[in-house]
Amino acid sequence: MTNHHDAHHPHDHSHSHSHDHDHDHGHTHELSFEQKLEKLFAHWIDHNDSHKETFMTWAKRAKEANLDTVAEDIQKAGQVSGEITRLLKEGLKKLKG
Repeated sequence: MTNHHDAHHPHDHSHSHSHDHDHDHGHTHELSFEQKLEKLFAHWIDHNDSHKETFMTWAKRAKEANLDTVAEDIQKAGQVSGEITRLLKEGLKKLKG
C-alpha cells in the first residue's frame, strides 16, 4: 500500500532538508496538467483495485457465514469496482495517446 504522501510527492531525497542555504535540486516540482492527471490515474487504479480485492474477500466470507444475499451485494460492489478500473485504464490510455 502506498503512502498518500507518496502519491503527491513521488520523489525522494538522500539528503536532509534541515539546512538553511538555497540550492538547486536539479529538478522541478511543477508537473504539466497531463503529468498530474497521469499520476492521479495510476493512484486511482491502484486504490480501486485494492477495494475490489477487499470486496471479493468479504463477499466470500459473508457467503461462508451463510449471508448469501449480503455476499451477493458485496460481490456486485466488487464487480462495479472492476468496471471502474476498466474505465480508468481506458482514460489513462487515451491520455497517453
